[in-house]
Amino acid sequence: MAHVTDTPPPVEREPATAGQRVAAGLRHRGNWWQLVKFGLVGASGFVINTGIYWLLLRAGAHYIAAAVAAFTVAVANNFVWNRAWTFRQVRHEVHPGFQFARFLTVSVVALGIDLALLSQLVEREHVGKVVAQMIAVVLVTPVSFIGNRLWSFRRR
Repeated sequence: MAHVTDTPPPVEREPATAGQRVAAGLRHRGNWWQLVKFGLVGASGFVINTGIYWLLLRAGAHYIAAAVAAFTVAVANNFVWNRAWTFRQVRHEVHPGFQFARFLTVSVVALGIDLALLSQLVEREHVGKVVAQMIAVVLVTPVSFIGNRLWSFRRR
């Protein structure tokens, strides 16, 4: 005779959709704190980026070359601080070189978007070069955070 229980058999669940994963992530307080830390690191990179960009413009560099040079210094700063502070819980799980390669890939994609926005703002919208760079960097920050959170600094 079969044993009768009060609990129904387990129901197989569909995998969570991207929207459900995003909603769950938005409810997790740790993700918000991580975003704040990423923003603070990004703010330091923003100051470095803007300062170097301004200095290079003053020295006569073309605005695109100045943006690439400023990006290079700022991305190094941001990697070091994000690895050491923002995403420190995974820093020992992944080799730093591998992690930097991913971080650099995300950063180069963000740079491409940044340069497209910068060029649009300067050439077509006639926004000042420093202000245009500041706007472009702010607009690209969410792309950078999501790419780094989900790929560069993800747990294995």
